[in-house]
Amino acid sequence: MNQNELEQNIVKALENNPYCSFSTVENGKPKSRYMAIFNDGLNIHLATNRQTHKVEELENNPNVSLLLGYEAGGTKEVVEIEGTCEVTKNESLREQVWNDELKAWFDGPNDPNYVILDITPARIEYTGKDHEHHVWEQ
Repeated sequence: MNQNELEQNIVKALENNPYCSFSTVENGKPKSRYMAIFNDGLNIHLATNRQTHKVEELENNPNVSLLLGYEAGGTKEVVEIEGTCEVTKNESLREQVWNDELKAWFDGPNDPNYVILDITPARIEYTGKDHEHHVWEQ
């Protein structure tokens, strides 16, 4: 599989698996939670509340890991992403990522506590349905 095909498969897996396990570092140890994932190609975003521990954890250590796929209802592919994360500086993403499911936590896309986290992948491990393992690196 060439680099372009690998990226296409990763993007398709991101689009077909709407939830991931998102891990940050808290006091030198991994801390994981399930989150909804949004993407535009390999540009990966998560919506969260500005006042959560994960925002504080990212300020102290921006290294993150995401794991998605293989769950019931998913595509049986596995995607493991290592990278860094920060609260986005692109305010237009708040509107782009917004959907009605977020109403359970926020008043709308202009809610001051609603922020978008940007993931910058450094390494992505992709295991396809055929169990063949591939690595994408920045």
